[in-house]
Amino acid sequence: MEDVAREAGVSRALVSLVMRDQPNVGAARRQRVLEAARHLGYRPNAMARSLASHRTRAIGVMLDDLRNPFFAEIVAGIEQLASEGGYQLLLAAGRRDPSHERAAVRTLLEYRVDGLILLSPRMASADIVSVAEEVPLVVTGREVKAARAGFVVTDERRGVELVLDHLVGLGHRRITHIDGGGGAGASLRRVNYTRGMRQRGLADSAAIVPGEFTDHGGWHATQALIESGQLPTAVFAANDLIAAGVLGALQEVGLSVPREVSVVGYDNIAIAGLATISLTTVDQPRTQIGRTALRLLMERVDGQTERSMRRIEPTLVVRTTSAPPRPATREPESLSAAVKQVDP
Repeated sequence: MEDVAREAGVSRALVSLVMRDQPNVGAARRQRVLEAARHLGYRPNAMARSLASHRTRAIGVMLDDLRNPFFAEIVAGIEQLASEGGYQLLLAAGRRDPSHERAAVRTLLEYRVDGLILLSPRMASADIVSVAEEVPLVVTGREVKAARAGFVVTDERRGVELVLDHLVGLGHRRITHIDGGGGAGASLRRVNYTRGMRQRGLADSAAIVPGEFTDHGGWHATQALIESGQLPTAVFAANDLIAAGVLGALQEVGLSVPREVSVVGYDNIAIAGLATISLTTVDQPRTQIGRTALRLLMERVDGQTERSMRRIEPTLVVRTTSAPPRPATREPESLSAAVKQVDP
């Protein structure tokens, strides 16, 4: 910057203002500085700037699963707002594994990020509390007893209520839930499904099939349902990837959706709206979640230390995978026989 200042005939402080795109610089002097910088091939040194300002202007984001579009859509919301504020993102993936998450967080901290956003982490609550003591932290999709962290969560109870109200309103009584295993939000969806079925007088029809927040998890859970001969009239999948696996497994044995089985997902990721899928699902506004998380983190970077919470309201998007139940058109035995012909 001293070389640029000498070349342009201005002070080093003025060069700093121009390079930080501050508004209080006259147009002629700004142009002179920029021309000098181009002539000298100067680029601002982010590392040197961070040493001087004690900020890196970088935010670390650890996401649960790179293969799940839900997280990519949240990151898009974070990035939009971050770029507006002059921040860069450093991304790391936890691979749906707590040990990988801890390693990813350590790596991000080594880059001296100004703050961290953890998207649906699976690591132990104690680990999250420890991170919050070290750096400004916001967690999405999960709430723990961390006094120094911020949280952005969806009203899970409301989301499940929307699903059950919709399916019961269509006339379904045998509604099975395929859960998300150890994923963030899965336990709340299980609990609220069980509570909701009981409140509607359907406790005897409630059934939970173990799953995982992946299409493979949905496929295998649906296989188990078919082989049991106890196929419900409706399936509530804990996320849209599970629902995609359910749709694939049902299609492989020739079961029609929604004529024979209705399917409802959760998240409303981009593929849910494709004409070939057209999935009824709960919308978690991903861009809003991302932008809310970054705003909350910026408050903490600026000195806020008390625990804070933002709760996002979900909505139901009704498409073509849900309809009133109809009588079964085949015997359970034939369904079981059909699924055994499918190569997993």
